[in-house]
Amino acid sequence: MATDRELSDFLQSVEKRAFKRTVYHVREEESALDIVQDSMMKLAEHYADKPANELPMLFQRILSNCTLDWFRRQKTRNALFSNMSDFESSSEDGDFDLLETYSSADKSQQVESAEDSTRRAQILREIETEILELPARQREAFLMRYWEDMDVAETAAAMGCSEGSVKTHCSRAVAALSKALKAKGIQL
Repeated sequence: MATDRELSDFLQSVEKRAFKRTVYHVREEESALDIVQDSMMKLAEHYADKPANELPMLFQRILSNCTLDWFRRQKTRNALFSNMSDFESSSEDGDFDLLETYSSADKSQQVESAEDSTRRAQILREIETEILELPARQREAFLMRYWEDMDVAETAAAMGCSEGSVKTHCSRAVAALSKALKAKGIQL
């Protein structure tokens, strides 16, 4: 059984990554925050009695299910209130930085020129844009595997699919990203 402290530490450790991952899925910061908070509450309410080593997989599964539930609610709401779509706002204003943790992670690097810094920022924005264009399942698999460093088995368990499906989704995502970035002249 996880102690209150272990549960609290776990939730604090996954909060930012879960939020960023969810923003990539739903493309609305407010909704993403609601989904992550709801997932954390469900984990604390229903699974606090589980061992601490089971919390990461349980949380990933809950987060995935809450995200899918959000999409289902959106689909229903949009079908019922399609004429209300003029009042919806979008948070796709370009302020979200795909790899902000990486861009500021190593302060010991040599000082780069303004031109290099601008070019790097533009490339990161292009990568972010292309990740957002991936189909939802490909994006989810890609982010779990390559951004959150989850292995294939963990990703499959969190997504509720087979390991082969995870590999297929990741392969297709990498191919699509590579093709799109090459078409824009970006070589990584």
